[in-house]
Amino acid sequence: MNYLEKFKDIKKEIYNTQKKAKLILVTKNQTFEKILDILNLGHLDFGENRIQEAKIKWADYLKNNNTINLHLIGKLQSNKVNDAFDLFKFIHTLDNEKLAKKFSELEKQSNKKIKYFIQVNIGNEQQKNGIAVNLLNDFVNFCRDDMKLNIIGLMCIPPAQLDPKPFFKMMQDLNMKNNLLELSMGMSSDYKEALANGSTFTRIGSAVFS
Repeated sequence: MNYLEKFKDIKKEIYNTQKKAKLILVTKNQTFEKILDILNLGHLDFGENRIQEAKIKWADYLKNNNTINLHLIGKLQSNKVNDAFDLFKFIHTLDNEKLAKKFSELEKQSNKKIKYFIQVNIGNEQQKNGIAVNLLNDFVNFCRDDMKLNIIGLMCIPPAQLDPKPFFKMMQDLNMKNNLLELSMGMSSDYKEALANGSTFTRIGSAVFS
């Protein structure tokens, strides 16, 4: 089965499982020829991990194609905020006040508003980015009320060696407590469990391209 067939099957499966859920096709390390094949099927949501790679691949195309939703799903360094602001409509990895302040300033200087997910360190793992669960409520309020950012939901990457379901359930509860509507959860290995626990954006790459 080639990547186009895999893509169609997974997109159909997601729709049949959770009609409001969106598939973010992760296109890191993929050629733009392959991306164009998917674009020609009418798909609009794509995810990139690295700013520089995204800029090289997408910047020219996006100038004439405003319907594309490009999602930043990788760690964001503060010195790349300007590039991220120019390229992306969705940021899934907002996780500290410095980034929030920078985005808020850029939004004040322009007419552009981005949609943000706050990344939660749901497994309390030292090596992972994200806001600790006990600090989340204050951070949501800071971003939403003080910085006036459009926080639409939460994002997580559960611990790799553990059953993801309890962590996805925790995320669903945290989302509800903070009156947020969207959840960015699930990758190629666990998107089915994520969808069963309310994910509205799944980030899938290897299940399509490998």
